Amino acid sequence: MAARSRKSLLAFTVLLSLGSVAHAESGDYDFFQTLANLVSPPGPDNRVTSAQASGAYPLLANPAGYADGWSPGAYYQWQTIRLAPSTGAVCGNGSPYKFFVNRVPNTRNTIIYMEGGGACWDYASCTGQTGIRGARNPNGVPDNYMSLLNPGASLVSPFVVRLHPWTATKSQGWNMVYVPYCTGDIYSGDKVAVYTDPSGQNAPLVWHHNGLRNVRAVQAWLKNHLPRPTQMLSTGCSAGGTGSLNNYYPMRRDMAPDRSYLIDDSGPVFSAPSGASPTQYPSVLLHATIRNVWGLDAANGPLAYLSSVMSGFNRSDLGTIYRALATALPNDRLGHTHFWKDLNYSSYSYERFFPEIGAAPQAQKEQMIHERWATDTTRLKQTLDALPNFGGYFPQYRAVNESHCTTIVDFNHGDVQERGLQLSHFIDSVMNGGGSVLDASETSDAADRAKPFNLIYAMIDALL
Repeated sequence: MAARSRKSLLAFTVLLSLGSVAHAESGDYDFFQTLANLVSPPGPDNRVTSAQASGAYPLLANPAGYADGWSPGAYYQWQTIRLAPSTGAVCGNGSPYKFFVNRVPNTRNTIIYMEGGGACWDYASCTGQTGIRGARNPNGVPDNYMSLLNPGASLVSPFVVRLHPWTATKSQGWNMVYVPYCTGDIYSGDKVAVYTDPSGQNAPLVWHHNGLRNVRAVQAWLKNHLPRPTQMLSTGCSAGGTGSLNNYYPMRRDMAPDRSYLIDDSGPVFSAPSGASPTQYPSVLLHATIRNVWGLDAANGPLAYLSSVMSGFNRSDLGTIYRALATALPNDRLGHTHFWKDLNYSSYSYERFFPEIGAAPQAQKEQMIHERWATDTTRLKQTLDALPNFGGYFPQYRAVNESHCTTIVDFNHGDVQERGLQLSHFIDSVMNGGGSVLDASETSDAADRAKPFNLIYAMIDALL
């Protein structure tokens, strides 16, 4: 039975590889090299250098002989990769950090998908207290995380589902890297926080806002185990979108692909100059909080590091990252997308920082959140409109997940109907287009709300 299963897997692998070779593009191996790769998987050719392994936020690899779980020839299956404590990687609760790789034999191209899932900055949100929006995986990441029994990860987006039933994108044939989220800091923090239980009933919570070091450790592992990608896509939704954005420049520099793309789905970093008026810049109160609790503003911390490697980024206004990226990487194709009527990321951004929102009845609360989100989104849209290689795509509404994340489940119903555009047009513009990346925005949600009832979306909402 085992031999029969191996033969079936080999046949399946060859069929998938043949299909990819028939539509070969930059980064794909030819047919004969693909067959050779089945027997002798290609190794790394872009290993971490001594310079990269030193200095601020170094790329630290697993020590020699560490049992990371990697099998180079285990194609078309999710492998659990464990990172040693010496890499600096750790989940928020102190448990070991791990991520997941699904390799193919027929291409060097790679997608790095960062998982979404909220944020935390106090005892209630970091422990996952009922009724408080908090961080994902407060108890760490299990080995079987990418099982079909956990569809919130394994089936979250067409970007990480190879044979999606009704949504196709070219990265579905690439090597896939799934970076789980367990630190509550949008992959950007570097601080061990101690949060006291306001009730006094429990011991203080020691929490590792360790997102930046986790991402660096993942990069180190990829460089030391896989070939350098010819094409690379960095993406994710919500916190994962923000993480893809914030880590894009150093990741792109160190992974060194020939062609590189960014799609930040619903993880905006809005302009909010330090000390600005919350009326004009509604995200300034959130930013002031996370700057402190996540260690962003530390003397040699994440913001100092980012501003040192990327000119044009002003650490006193996090929203300057869009222009800085577009200017520093003029040949990369970059994109941001979110819904105007998002009620998830927007609630994280404002609800706990404006007392009048927290005290309002639900309908009024939603209206006040949407108003502030519109203020921030309008400014971001104007910024992206002026950047030829950084597109912005802003549909109005979709009846799933509080209208949050355009690329989860499928790419449907993220349309800008006034222009006859679908979300897939935007993704294609980023990953296959030429000239300026597509900019598009929808002005009314009437047509979206008039769409027929969607049973799949309703079932997903019931599970959330």
